[in-house]
Amino acid sequence: MTEQHYELVPDDALPEEHLSALEAILMVVDEPVPAADLASVLGLPTGQVSELLEDLAAEYRGERGGRRRGFELRELAGGWRIYSAPPHADVVGKFVLEGQTARLTQASLETLAVIAYRQPVARGRIAAIRGVNVDGVVRTLLTRGLIEEAGPDTEGGAMLYRTSSYFLERMGLASLEDLPPLAPYLPDLGTLDDVESELR
Repeated sequence: MTEQHYELVPDDALPEEHLSALEAILMVVDEPVPAADLASVLGLPTGQVSELLEDLAAEYRGERGGRRRGFELRELAGGWRIYSAPPHADVVGKFVLEGQTARLTQASLETLAVIAYRQPVARGRIAAIRGVNVDGVVRTLLTRGLIEEAGPDTEGGAMLYRTSSYFLERMGLASLEDLPPLAPYLPDLGTLDDVESELR
């Protein structure tokens, strides 16, 4: 059985063009991609793409006379993907963990506070308290692991959200009971129920 050749890349294309095309694809994937899939997209034989991937991997490791990069191209789980280089794991981990907390927007912090004090709570309730759409912010908090789904509401079926164990860890709390009292920070309304009623 012969390999299909889709002619998506001109036959006279230089190897550098093929390498550039591979790099462009590898920069946007979030899971390992088999060489056969890359070959299909580029319209090249799988064997040739495998060789190109090996060349890129060697180049990134500094084996082609260039500088060793801060990232590597590895073949794992049946596919190829770019990863940060192991020698920099500590600094990358520090950036990811500390950077996420530092980069929370005011909207994210406000939404996180509502969830922390009203959990489990649906998006609609959060939006009512904040007075704005919170879909994007909730997705961000989910992605960062600060909140998690708590199952559907038994009445309306809407998904409920609660803070995660990672939230407690980052806040330095043993449990939700350690959250500070909220009343001193509210504008003479007393509770979140009162704030929500006032907003309505």
